[in-house]
Amino acid sequence: MSGTLPHFLQEPDDAYIVKSNPIKLCCRARPALQIFFKCNGEWVHQNQHTSLEHTELGTGVKIREVMINVSRQQVEDFHGPEDYWCLCVAWSHLGTSKSRKATVRIAYLRKNFEQEPQGLEVPINGMIVLHCRPPEGVPVAEVQWLKNEEPVSSLDDVNVDTRADHNLIINEARLSNSGNYTCLASNVVARRRSATATVIVFVNGGWSSWTDWSECNVHCGRGVQKRTRICTNPAPLNGGAFCEGMSVQKSSCTSPCPVDGGWAEWTVWSVCSSECERQRTRECTDPEPKHGGRLCDGAALDTDNCTGDLCIQDRKLLHDLKVPQAEMETNNDVALYSGLAAGVVTVVMLVVAVTLYRRNQSDYGVDVIDSSGLTGGFQSFSFKSARQGNPLLMNSSMQPDLTVSRTYTGPICFPDSMEKELMPEPALFDPLPDLKVKVHSSFMVSLGVSERAEYHAKAPSQTFPRGVVQDVGGGTLGGRGRSQLTLAQPSLVSNTCKRPLRTSGVFGHSGGRLVVPNTGVSLLVPQGAIEEDTTWELYISITQQASSSLSDEGQEILLSPEVTYGPPGLILSCPVALTIAHCADVSSEDWSIKLKRQTQDNSWEEVMAVEAESTCCYCLLDTQCCHLLVERPGCYVLVGEALTQAAGKRIRLAAFGNMEPNFLNYSIRVYCVDDTPHTFQEVVSLERGRGGRLLEEPKTLLFRANSFSLQVSIQDIPQFLWSIKPFTTCQEFTFSQVWCSNQTPLQCAFSLERYSPAANQLSCKISVRQVKGHEQILQVYTTIAESEKDTVPFFTQSDCTVTSQTGSRAFKIPLSIRQRICATFDTANVKGKDWQLLAQKLHIDRNLGYFARQTSPSAVILSLWEAQHQDRGDLDSLASALEEIGKVHSKHSTSVDTLDCISKTHPSIDSTITRSSEELDTDHT
Repeated sequence: MSGTLPHFLQEPDDAYIVKSNPIKLCCRARPALQIFFKCNGEWVHQNQHTSLEHTELGTGVKIREVMINVSRQQVEDFHGPEDYWCLCVAWSHLGTSKSRKATVRIAYLRKNFEQEPQGLEVPINGMIVLHCRPPEGVPVAEVQWLKNEEPVSSLDDVNVDTRADHNLIINEARLSNSGNYTCLASNVVARRRSATATVIVFVNGGWSSWTDWSECNVHCGRGVQKRTRICTNPAPLNGGAFCEGMSVQKSSCTSPCPVDGGWAEWTVWSVCSSECERQRTRECTDPEPKHGGRLCDGAALDTDNCTGDLCIQDRKLLHDLKVPQAEMETNNDVALYSGLAAGVVTVVMLVVAVTLYRRNQSDYGVDVIDSSGLTGGFQSFSFKSARQGNPLLMNSSMQPDLTVSRTYTGPICFPDSMEKELMPEPALFDPLPDLKVKVHSSFMVSLGVSERAEYHAKAPSQTFPRGVVQDVGGGTLGGRGRSQLTLAQPSLVSNTCKRPLRTSGVFGHSGGRLVVPNTGVSLLVPQGAIEEDTTWELYISITQQASSSLSDEGQEILLSPEVTYGPPGLILSCPVALTIAHCADVSSEDWSIKLKRQTQDNSWEEVMAVEAESTCCYCLLDTQCCHLLVERPGCYVLVGEALTQAAGKRIRLAAFGNMEPNFLNYSIRVYCVDDTPHTFQEVVSLERGRGGRLLEEPKTLLFRANSFSLQVSIQDIPQFLWSIKPFTTCQEFTFSQVWCSNQTPLQCAFSLERYSPAANQLSCKISVRQVKGHEQILQVYTTIAESEKDTVPFFTQSDCTVTSQTGSRAFKIPLSIRQRICATFDTANVKGKDWQLLAQKLHIDRNLGYFARQTSPSAVILSLWEAQHQDRGDLDSLASALEEIGKVHSKHSTSVDTLDCISKTHPSIDSTITRSSEELDTDHT
């Protein structure tokens, strides 16, 4: 390698001197005996060089590295036809090599822009072009655009182009593009800001369709009728032009005058009939009544005796046929008493027959000795008469509780994905409330192997989330291949016969709030939504019977109760806020949630997807509630479709218990319901009727859409005090029962028997877990007393006592402050449409097109904020948002002055904001 020319491993790069800081140029070559820099054609003195030399391992070739510093003074003192430059020359035994030229320039950036962006007013869907030419500088400045102090990037929005010669181009203007734009120029030495350009995207008004022609304004003669249209398609916005033309059209009309009816002439008398009567008729046709005229007065039929009472019937004169009054009354009495006697005899016979039948039915009980009786093979099963005094015997009028009376030999927990029925004829068990099913095979039990059984029953239709396949592999779970029996069949608590929950109130121009207690459902009527001097009786009702026609695809499930608000025909000037509780886990994006409305033919139509843009409705989804802005009364419900198996819904778990009538058995009932207040209140109401008491604070379980079942087991029972029937300690709900419960409570029961009446303490654990999922433990510790009459406590929320509030007491924000906020933020100004910034700071910055079409966007945003914070009495979030807006617009006198005016006019706002939620709850109650 020593016999070659030097080869540069590093050449000097172009550099910029920032302020007074010198720059360093570096060269490195191999093989090299010497390296010197040459700047502007002159050699740099050897004393100004810094040299490093080392030998490459393996080859022994010398590598030399040389550096020099170039100061600002050196560059300023150079006056030549080109920029200050330097290169380096390297020597070896065979000659020299030269590097590339590196230029050194002094960096700077002028203060003034060559062209600054100008404010624009652009129609919607028009093109926005903002020009910017940055100040002169070395190196050339890079340009970045800011909108409301946030960077604008063409990577985030394909509608935006920032690549065209530093200009900002928005191809199709949207309402969300309104704002304050700034051109930011920067290089290595400085950063410059242009003047702010305000862009306002306006909407010109458009006429709606003509209404139908009104009725003629007179009832008789010549009059006028009219039809109207309004400038709402779309409504003018942000200074857009109002609709041109007339809003009312009039037309002449003629209403026919009413004509009263008149009788025509009588017809000729008819021939004398066998009843010795003749008839004649007349018609109301002279003239006919028309156009609301009165009908003819009098009778249209006239009869007359045609023989002068001398007509003979059955060879007797008419006056001979008259029966004496006393004789007729006697005959009537005899017929009456005869009928009554026959009725009494019939009723007595029916009562005796029914009694004999019921006594005959109650004399039989069944013990199924072998499982072959269920499967239809191997052995016959025998029937034995029921033992008298059986403590498990229930009232025959009650539904049999099979969860406490079936026992099997075999493993404890099994899947039940096929929802097997024990007999092809379920009605067989109806008159046998103390039925026991026992599977005996001592040999198989001793080996620890469960007997196989096949059930030929039709599996109910099930709904599974997208991508989840129903497990039909012989009832297997988690890869196990054995067909297994479900130990106890949990039950669904029927609620189809209950009436809808309903509450109502009378509201006027001042608005108010309507609440269905303890259901998570409420309606907020904003101030001014109802016209002055007008009142409406508004109502909310919750339908407790789940609809079966919500989804055509069968993939959607109910996530909320069906909520109706009305009355139909309600006229509002702005939307109301309807709050509905839901049970979906919205912490991830695994759901497709939609809002649906019931049509007049009781079918369901989709209103909007929750995350979609819509101008007819707005939906704000919180973790437990959904807040809707709607204008059209009707029945609404939230439905969801699981997009992945990670989707989950919240299940509320509660355990209730009470002593059975024999005072030895204690019944524990575990409910698994959708986690909505309304559904849980159904359970509370049911248990109150049973005399049950809550054994543990209800807990929440996240149930995933992974097709695995839910198992409920009881554990840690005191063995010397209490006993439970073998193999009934674990029960199971199939996946479809829980996932598609549709707001219907699921229940399973455990029956415990105490050895002695003196045992008055019960402690145990109830485990509720989804296979390959989450688990919750309900810890039970209760005192048992034969005389206890404790019932279910009444679970309430903060809205349990007040169902209707009107006027200022129903709102968190005082009316005067609300009006000033709306007046400030609804007005277009040089800083843009500030209501959009208000929405952003209140975290309501999605679907802004809905607010843009409102007469007062700020008022609708505040109504939504009121609905979202109805359970929290503080105004902290609103105050923080206003404070941030004040900081952002610190240079804007209009906004700051208005906010200052609000504070000065209402000095109590500070104390209102800082008050605790308890104080505000007290004030508003």
